[in-house]
Amino acid sequence: QVQLAESGGGMVQAGASLRLSCAASGRTSTRYAWAWFRQAPGKEREAVAAVAWSGSSTYYADSVKARFTISRDDAMHTLYLQMNALKPEDTAVYYCAAVAVVSSMINNAYTKDYNYPYWGQGTQVTVSS
Repeated sequence: QVQLAESGGGMVQAGASLRLSCAASGRTSTRYAWAWFRQAPGKEREAVAAVAWSGSSTYYADSVKARFTISRDDAMHTLYLQMNALKPEDTAVYYCAAVAVVSSMINNAYTKDYNYPYWGQGTQVTVSS
């Protein structure tokens, strides 16, 4: 089992950048696929970005393409989300998520929240206009 803890959220103006971090602890030697989700008030949780365990496959929601970048530091057991050119519509609680991958042949960047059994507590991002 792995425990996840996000950090890096805050209040910024439109056009600013933020980098979210997700520190993993526990069974970090297992192969995992990762994702960032967000949930705005009154809206469903949505996948923002995802990466396969190998890093060779990634997913970005259309609304964040060319602005957000998902990355990992495997040595530090940390997942990142670099967010540039932030917009007010990016305001949400951001969550990182992980799922253990049982086979190296499975190289998916999963985008559904039910794919992920492990979740962080979330970090608030607020973007003002």
